This record gives sequence, structure tokens and C-alpha cells, in this order.
Amino acid sequence: MNSQDKEVKEKELSVEELNDLIIDSIQDIKGKRIVKLDLRHLEDTPTDFFIICEGESNTQVKAISDNIYRRIKQEGGTLPVHLEGQQNALWVLLDYFETVVHVFYRDTRKFYELEDLWGDAIFTEYEEM
Repeated sequence: MNSQDKEVKEKELSVEELNDLIIDSIQDIKGKRIVKLDLRHLEDTPTDFFIICEGESNTQVKAISDNIYRRIKQEGGTLPVHLEGQQNALWVLLDYFETVVHVFYRDTRKFYELEDLWGDAIFTEYEEM
């Protein structure tokens, strides 16, 4: 590892940089219906941001979540404080404290309607690549 790599590893990502890297990681694997919910103006929220997307198969859901995990670890030097759902890959949750990522299988996303539960959030939708 050269000194430039070391500097990158030691640099802590801002929440904006983290969110941008998460979105980019989802787009890498062709995640669908990507949305960021800004919850900072609401009271009693579990986090500042939710990033929600979906995959068309369990394999794609797992690939998206694996890519987020790998890129945040490599490029941001950060691991999630909590990770669950990898086994069935119907709903994978990656908790980065300020941002919680929800990677859904399409039918599971429809069932839980997470966006409806947080309808007062500020929504930002992202293009599919």
C-alpha cells in the first residue's frame, strides 16, 4: 500500500460522500427504483437517511448489498454497524449509522411499503443506469 492509498483509507467519509458511494454502488449492479429519504427534519427517526432500492432476483439483491459492503469498506474504510438479511436476500439491511440502506427484492418492497411509512421524508429519486 503506498502513502496515497493510506491517506484515502484514513479519510473518513462525510455522510454526503457515503450516500453518493452507496448510490453509485447500487447503480453498478443495475439496482432499480433507487430513492433516498432524508429524515433529518423529522422527530424520533432511527437514522438521518434511508436509501432504498430493489433487485429483480435474490441473486441481484445479494450482489447489490455485497457491492455496497465491498466498496464502502475499500473506498471509505467503513463497515456497517449492523448487517442482516443476507441469507434469504429478500430484504438486506446495511446500517451505516447516519444512513441505513434497504436492498429489497421487488415483491418484498411492495409488501412492506417502507416509503409510505416515511412519507413525510424528503425524497430524492435516482436514475437507473
